[in-house]
Amino acid sequence: MGYKKKEMQVAFFMLAPIFVFLLFFYLYPAIFNIKISFTDLNFLKINKEPHYIGFRNYEGLIKSKDFVLLLVNTVVKLTIISVILRLVLGLLIAILLNSSSLKRLKVQGLFRTLILIPWATPPVVTVYVWKWLLAQENGIVNNILIKLGIINNPIAFFGNIRFVWLSITLIIVWNNLPFVVVTLLAAMQSIPTELYEAAHVDGAGSVQSFIFITIPLLIPTFSIVTLLTVFWTFNNFVYVWLTTRGGPGTYTNVLATAIYMKAFNEYKLGYSAAIGVFMSFVMLIFAVFYLRSLVKKGVIV
Repeated sequence: MGYKKKEMQVAFFMLAPIFVFLLFFYLYPAIFNIKISFTDLNFLKINKEPHYIGFRNYEGLIKSKDFVLLLVNTVVKLTIISVILRLVLGLLIAILLNSSSLKRLKVQGLFRTLILIPWATPPVVTVYVWKWLLAQENGIVNNILIKLGIINNPIAFFGNIRFVWLSITLIIVWNNLPFVVVTLLAAMQSIPTELYEAAHVDGAGSVQSFIFITIPLLIPTFSIVTLLTVFWTFNNFVYVWLTTRGGPGTYTNVLATAIYMKAFNEYKLGYSAAIGVFMSFVMLIFAVFYLRSLVKKGVIV
């Protein structure tokens, strides 16, 4: 017992600096952000002591004319649609990469390497490459569509409200899809082959084996991938800001871009902090209910 206690003490003292760093790096800014969200802190009055104004910033956010637009854009158009597309396409591609057909052709390694290229590309680079591809003037995609006779005039993919969210979603899915594919592929390959062999002996076909063996065993991994993908997408600022800056007008404005605009365009730091706290609260509520449902279903323990 004394030896184990000594080991725990050594482990504690070795990990203590990391915990202190994490508390300082994450907890202090979070508390400070919550604190200023209840003030009228403004860049133009940075030398003056901010005044406590209670929940006025939060009331202003909820009662603002853009609140519903921001919420729908962030929750539905930015997050739900792109997450569903990534999960569905990721599962299909993972199944393809794990198929026996690719094994026989000996091209599994090539395709697994190619699928990692989008993931290895920084989001900023990804956005500017796709903006070049989808450019209205001299964009490769527009040129191809015109030559094929599909369209007569070039499309302003980032300026036309019919195509702007489609274009943003395309960029997000292309850049983040490999994470889903690689994670699900690893989970598939960890399933014991004995289960499939036993199912085959019992007369089960490929479809039945997939439904009754693969899918149930993928659910825990699928659930965690969903949670992480939702978090990363809901809080993302890069894709919308670098493609449209919230435009045309405010059509693609999301909560993350609203934080930037309120802080650096309108200089309302307190209001901007309130939006950030609101986003954190929404994600916290989502995480609590999502994880509770997984625990109740026995997906995670």
